[in-house]
Amino acid sequence: MAAELGEYNNRSVVVLAIPNGGVPVAIEVADTLKADLDLVISRKIPAPLNPEAGFGAIADDGTVILNEEAVKRIGLSRQQIEYEASKVRADIKQRSILYRGDRPLVRVSGRVVIIIDDGLASGFTMMAAVESVRHRRPKETMVAVPCASALAVKQLEKVTDKVVTCTMGFMPKFYVSDFYRYWYDVSDDEVVRQLAEWRRRRLWRD
Repeated sequence: MAAELGEYNNRSVVVLAIPNGGVPVAIEVADTLKADLDLVISRKIPAPLNPEAGFGAIADDGTVILNEEAVKRIGLSRQQIEYEASKVRADIKQRSILYRGDRPLVRVSGRVVIIIDDGLASGFTMMAAVESVRHRRPKETMVAVPCASALAVKQLEKVTDKVVTCTMGFMPKFYVSDFYRYWYDVSDDEVVRQLAEWRRRRLWRD
């Protein structure tokens, strides 16, 4: 992934990780590019009675992207949408406190921003992240993921300047885990530990 982004080495770049799975990928990229690292917390809005499925996503600044097709298919009312979204907002707030504490956001205005996750299935979580970041006026916004569904790439290309992926899948049911030899869910504790290690290395390097 970092090799695919080599042209951005030593430029004014901010790498933004979507936790949890995007954090270990983003740290490697930020290390290689000598870039700043921060988070953009974006979470799927799970469907009622079927939390594995989603009908949109919310980012940490309140940006909401809905999959209107899924909303119609599930038959959700606006009250149901808001109820499910409110639970996700509370989760995002807790995660922001846990991961970031009182540290300010890294400045992205006028800079190249690379938003990273461990993969793109539907792409809605990433779309919410992209829309959120664009409110902060970056010079360029791009998405970089190790693997992605072709449909998600097509959708993201409409809302961001560039999409970089190591491999695309064209199967009707796309699972990010299928593209990893060793797959596991990255825990909150691991995210906190990895970010703390990154900050220590950055202080030593600077």
